[in-house]
Amino acid sequence: MNGATHLLATDLDGTLVGDRNGLDELLGFYKNQEYEVSLIYITGRHFQSALSLIKEENLPVPEVLVTDVGTEIHVGLSLIKDADWEHRMLQHWQPEAIDRLAASFDGLKKQEIPVTNRCSYYAEDAKIVKKFEQQLVSAGIPHKLIYSGGRDLDILPSGSGKGAALEYIIDKFEAHDAKMLVAGDSGNDIEMLTLGLPSVIVGNAQPELLESPESPMIFRASKPCAAGIQEAWNHFHPR
Repeated sequence: MNGATHLLATDLDGTLVGDRNGLDELLGFYKNQEYEVSLIYITGRHFQSALSLIKEENLPVPEVLVTDVGTEIHVGLSLIKDADWEHRMLQHWQPEAIDRLAASFDGLKKQEIPVTNRCSYYAEDAKIVKKFEQQLVSAGIPHKLIYSGGRDLDILPSGSGKGAALEYIIDKFEAHDAKMLVAGDSGNDIEMLTLGLPSVIVGNAQPELLESPESPMIFRASKPCAAGIQEAWNHFHPR
């Protein structure tokens, strides 16, 4: 991805994926441009789940795949795990301690996912989430908490998240001068949508994004999913 001139960094579910016609139109639009658009997928899915979605939806294989809400980065044609980022994530990570503490809260139900680089729960009461975070802080457990959709609670290594992962990728591949668009639809996308880069909240976004502050760098699409991405691309990067 070194030397990329145009970049799309996008969430998958509900953003790039969710409207087949819009997706086909967006991919056709990019194919017909004089430039190549390098793809970065940034998803809450774990790695194998993301690969399955890419296959099911016949998506182009990205140059970078960020999974597990920004806690893993996979690069290149073979999507090899980025060792430097993994080392950074594991330095102060305490998943066992987080799970033990979560087990003491009746309002938290652990999500069964085949990874240890994040702790994920179902939580429908924001007050319980707040109390849990207070306990994490009191216990001195380094973490990043992301609550999205009024249900999904992710406890991540400190210094992680979709925004931090995207900044790392831009630095690693020296892509600061590329024309870029960042796209998302839910609360765990807020961090990457507010980096000051050209960004789009797609038209079908969840309430926590629709209620976020206005910014000239955040385009609010009227169309859903991939059609909203194309709408925003034309706004920020007109021919």
